[in-house]
Amino acid sequence: MNATSLKHPSSSHRKTWLSLAAGLLLCAQALADINVGVTVSATGPAASLGIPEKNTLSLMPTSIAGQKVNYIVLDDASDTTSAVANTRKLITEHKVDVVIGSTTSPNSLAMIDAVVEGATPMISMAASNRIVDPVDAKKRWVFKTPQNDIMMALAIAQHMASAGVKTVGFIGFADAYGEGWFQEFSKIAELKGLKLVASERYNRTDTSVTGQVLKLVAAKPDAVLIAGSGTPAVLPQKSLRERGYAGKYYQTHGVANNDFLRVGGKDVEGTFLPSGGVLVASQLPADHPVKKSALDYVAKYEAAFGKGTVSTFGGHAWDAGLLLQAALPVALKKAQPGTPAFRAALRDALEGVKELPGAHGVFNMSPTDHLGLDQRARVMVKIEKGAWLYQP
Repeated sequence: MNATSLKHPSSSHRKTWLSLAAGLLLCAQALADINVGVTVSATGPAASLGIPEKNTLSLMPTSIAGQKVNYIVLDDASDTTSAVANTRKLITEHKVDVVIGSTTSPNSLAMIDAVVEGATPMISMAASNRIVDPVDAKKRWVFKTPQNDIMMALAIAQHMASAGVKTVGFIGFADAYGEGWFQEFSKIAELKGLKLVASERYNRTDTSVTGQVLKLVAAKPDAVLIAGSGTPAVLPQKSLRERGYAGKYYQTHGVANNDFLRVGGKDVEGTFLPSGGVLVASQLPADHPVKKSALDYVAKYEAAFGKGTVSTFGGHAWDAGLLLQAALPVALKKAQPGTPAFRAALRDALEGVKELPGAHGVFNMSPTDHLGLDQRARVMVKIEKGAWLYQP
């Protein structure tokens, strides 16, 4: 090509350059990044849950189906208002394709309106079944990874009945987590022939529950169920021990991390609780459906953060990542990241995930089930000698 042709390109040259430009544009579009927004309770009362979730995010793949994945992680400090503000910021400023979060049920419930307005799918790491049930016009955008309260309440009630428990005292958080547990356990308890003889509430930030504990002790239940999460769930149990309560102690899957063991110490010895298989992965039978996938997460987490550091809460974040790894390649066949069409396609793809083994269970999503876990996602565990012991 001579200098004249460079200054005055022929029609054929112009077409070639236009074709090259169009090709480069298509390549640029194809290489658009996938942006994942995260709001997590890394500080505040729920920090013992949120920190392992935040740690787990650092283990997630930075490339999926050939596309670069960016994780924008914000701390909501266990505060509902901050969780909503973070969600709006992630959607409007960072233009994320999906939101993961938050750590607690009150935060996650508060975030729903924001993701609906932004037509952006959300994967919650909180437990309340109200987050995804029923799957209506709003909640069609919302998914979650932790087991529903009803599933875990059934495990507790069955264990109580088998252990000869007849009467139960209940104390739970005065928020969506505690209320959800009371509603679900009340229904199951009646079916299992268990009588609730006392029901109390307390706040996550309370430093004393003496009044509530005195009422529980006076009711003389065979067992007490504490519906709290993280280290704040230690307080009622410690107070009950101090008052001499010698019945059986049950906690929810909201305490399944080592910070609870550390803070609870001897006061939580002998406690029973339901959990996902990841908490006792190495103790599971060889043919357990989540043993392999749970051990995979444990190995990766402990390689990064030390032996014995893994918790079920990090597992909820890991499972959110696995759902994305399953759904993103499907959505990418229909639209490009950063567009409303891609967010809608990702929502549809999440709803179509089938037989995906995770850290906690096997996921089978559907248009009417945005959790997708079954009884394979729960085991009973006992705290013995400061460790988690699988209960066959």
